[in-house]
Amino acid sequence: MPAERFVAALNDQIEREMGASQQYLAAAIYYDDQTLPRLAQLFYDQAVEERGHALMMAKYLLDLDVRPTVPGVREPRAEFTDIVEPIAIALDQERKVTDQISELTSIAREERDFVSEQFMQWFLKEQVEEIDLMSTLLSVAERSRDRPLDIEDFIAREGVGGDEDSDPAAPPAAGG
Repeated sequence: MPAERFVAALNDQIEREMGASQQYLAAAIYYDDQTLPRLAQLFYDQAVEERGHALMMAKYLLDLDVRPTVPGVREPRAEFTDIVEPIAIALDQERKVTDQISELTSIAREERDFVSEQFMQWFLKEQVEEIDLMSTLLSVAERSRDRPLDIEDFIAREGVGGDEDSDPAAPPAAGG
């Protein structure tokens, strides 16, 4: 059985992952409305990915005979001042998630719940990739603020976001 303190914190993280998914979806819709299809697709994909992370966490609890909570989430921010702002919000969000995942790992270790600590390792690795993606995208967007098609070209040229192969080390997701 996972430590009760870890279970409570993981349920909180499931809620945050679902909220992150909604925020990415709001940004995707904004970019779709701005006729920036590559940015929109990148953010649609990120929304699905964050939902997937929540479902991986739910599956972990289910596998240990613990019923996860199904969270409600608050409404995401859907209005932005320019095309750069959703990316800046996403980077900030990923930095917060990194801190949260680190805290979950720490809780598991403090509780001597080594199975849960091991489970969190994949998410730590994933956060490095997420911060790198959004940091790079933000740098490009800030330089191209007045030329949004340059951002679209960058995404196409560099294959940013794209259809990545699934990570065989990724935890299984509930319903997957």
